[in-house]
Amino acid sequence: MTESPKRKTMDDLLAVMAALRTPETGCPWDLEQDFASIAPYTIEEAYEVADAIERGDMEGLAEELGDLLLQVVYHARMAAEAGAFDFADVVDGIATKMVRRHPHVFGDLSVRNSVEMTGLWERIKAEEKAARGDGADGAKSVLEGVPMTLPSLTRAIKLQNRAAKVGFDWPGLGPVFDKAKEELDELEVEMQAVAAGGGDRDKVTEEYGDFLFVAANLARHLGIDPEAALRAANGKFVRRFSRVEELLARDGRSPEASDLAEMDRLWDQAKEEEAGT
Repeated sequence: MTESPKRKTMDDLLAVMAALRTPETGCPWDLEQDFASIAPYTIEEAYEVADAIERGDMEGLAEELGDLLLQVVYHARMAAEAGAFDFADVVDGIATKMVRRHPHVFGDLSVRNSVEMTGLWERIKAEEKAARGDGADGAKSVLEGVPMTLPSLTRAIKLQNRAAKVGFDWPGLGPVFDKAKEELDELEVEMQAVAAGGGDRDKVTEEYGDFLFVAANLARHLGIDPEAALRAANGKFVRRFSRVEELLARDGRSPEASDLAEMDRLWDQAKEEEAGT
């Protein structure tokens, strides 16, 4: 009976990365990389994890989580080479922080079902910031620390949440809807000015950005993740347009050989099929 190959461990992965980054004997491509060049791959792998979850692909999720873990190991290895920190520091830091932020699990169990749990996580984070000197005395903005590299809709939500915590927020949905209509009207005015031969394309872009920002705020007040909502809308568009292509292909034609009226009719058919009508 053939024995199963020995399973690799975290130590094996760290050794693999060390070998890849060893001068002269390592991989030329890996040796050329730095934090900046690897960062886009890190972001991409995080999205691929989310995609596997969205599709319910557990086998794919295991692989994508491995790819994401490799990114952590990669950055930690480069930091170790620079004498900044190593993978063990990363593990120690996150484990210590999770224990510190969950005293109701690792400390006072009586807090678990108590009203004291309300806002506990945020209070502990605030205490951590104060310990680092990130309080009001440091004159730092409440918006500081929201990563620029986040998807714009996600960053908008985080910025709005930060502002809301200090009282800068709409009191309810009504004013947000009103603001969205106002921004849409302003966008239309600027578009009409450009169409009439005047106006400013940059102003159109600005007004469109304002509209998207309010749309993100609307999602926040509705308790909706705008990124997830847009992903679902993208998926629906792909699904329905693919059906249009399929229906055209039955006649030996492509979308290029069709016209808007026909494709619109087939789109409506695809919608009806999805609805089961």
